[in-house]
Amino acid sequence: MGRIRTVKIKPLSVNRAWQGRRFRSKDYKAYQQEIALKLRKMTLPEPPYTLLLEFGVSNKAADYDNPIKPFQDCLQAFYGFNDSQIYEGVQRKVIVPKGEEYIKFSILPLIDLSHFFV
Repeated sequence: MGRIRTVKIKPLSVNRAWQGRRFRSKDYKAYQQEIALKLRKMTLPEPPYTLLLEFGVSNKAADYDNPIKPFQDCLQAFYGFNDSQIYEGVQRKVIVPKGEEYIKFSILPLIDLSHFFV
């Protein structure tokens, strides 16, 4: 594994990255509704959380991080938690044939991954 590097700068939030007010698209609203229909009730552990995500995408050029926030927002709405309670996350993308896209996820008690950042 490569050496962890540090950039001394305050991270920029998505909210600060865009000027003016953003509105949810029709596609995003439909996505939220479909996710809500497909999720199943579960008991969450006590926060803080580690969120594991795997996105099966058919486009090799897709950024691995683009689907994180929309899906994370659907999770928090459905399961009734605040995503500020997610302290760590592990995400990856997997290339799959068109029509076989998916999302796998797990909401776990905080896993101490700090040893990777020493």
